[in-house]
This record gives sequence, structure tokens and C-alpha cells, in this order.
Amino acid sequence: MNGIKLHKGDLPAGLDFGPVVAVDTEAMGLNLRRDHLTLVQISSGDGSAHLVQLSRDYDCPNLKKLLSDPNILKIFHFARFDVAMMKRWMDVDCGPVWCTKIASKLARTYTDRHGLKDVAREIAGVDMSKAQQSSDWGADDLTDAQLQYAASDVLHLHKIKAGLEDMLKREGRLELAEACFAFLPIRARLDIAGWDETDIFAHS
Repeated sequence: MNGIKLHKGDLPAGLDFGPVVAVDTEAMGLNLRRDHLTLVQISSGDGSAHLVQLSRDYDCPNLKKLLSDPNILKIFHFARFDVAMMKRWMDVDCGPVWCTKIASKLARTYTDRHGLKDVAREIAGVDMSKAQQSSDWGADDLTDAQLQYAASDVLHLHKIKAGLEDMLKREGRLELAEACFAFLPIRARLDIAGWDETDIFAHS
């Protein structure tokens, strides 16, 4: 698989991803407290992706160092889930964060379609397959189709970020978006603590 590197347990030492990386995760489901985190995908925006298949002890110091490095910006799509999963299972405070889903909701107010597939099609001109989204990500041996799917989720995020950032600047909402991004680690902690379905800002 050209451009896709699978690592068992941790990233190799000494990799330089630069100041901005795209990050995504796969898990056994969407329940933070029940479903194990199984895979972390990373791309520097150069057309290649590094996939880390995690062990259940989450002994991955190189990956944790990258995710918590305050000098490296991490781009996600729906960072709320990924940041919470990494805090819950890896005990990593991931940041700083830039979320293309939040950016899409603030910039693309002419649509209610903010999934990665829709955003990638419009902003990056890429048609993404989601066929492997609900597959067994806890398997010891991931299929080529799973690896291709996992890589595709990070390969286009740099381009998507650039397009959405231009739109946010044009609409005068970049500062608002950045404030939302800064709050995401706290939002993740609320989710883990049990306030995932409760709007604490609501009147009632």
C-alpha cells in the first residue's frame, strides 16, 4: 500500500511530522467508557499516512509525545470524539486542536451536511468511501480495505482545513472557531465524566 505505513504498538522514534498533522482514530464503537480505542492515524499532509495499531496497555510514548506536543497543531474532523477517546484510553491531553467539523458548521451555513465525506467532496474535490466505517477495528490483522479507509480519513484534512479557514476569515468567524477549538479538551472531559448528552449551558 503505497504511502501507508502500519506500526504495531507505537510510532517509531525520530519521525518528524512538521508543525501541523492530521489525526483520526478508530475504535470498537462510539461509547467512550466501553469501546476501546484501537487505531490512530497521522499524516503530515505529504500524501502519506502512518497508522498506529494500539495494544490494550496503550504503551506508546512516541505517539503520546506527538499528540501532546504544544508546538504541533492537530487537525481532526469531529475532534470532540477523538480527543475524548485519547484522553479516556491513552490518558493524553491532545492539543492544540483544529476541527474541520466545527469549522464547517460555522462556515458552510448554507448546508446541514457536515460529515467528512460531504466536506471533502466540496472543499477538497475528493470522493471518499465510508464502506469500512463499521468494521471490526479490534482485529489483530486489519484488511487492506480497512487500512485504505483509515488512511483516507487523514490524507485530505490539510487541504480541507485550508479551504475552511479561508471561508471562516471571509465570514468573520475564525476567532469564534478558534475559541471553540480551544474548548474541545474541556468538552472531552465533560463527555468522559458523563455529561455527553447534557447541555450544561441550557436554561433547564
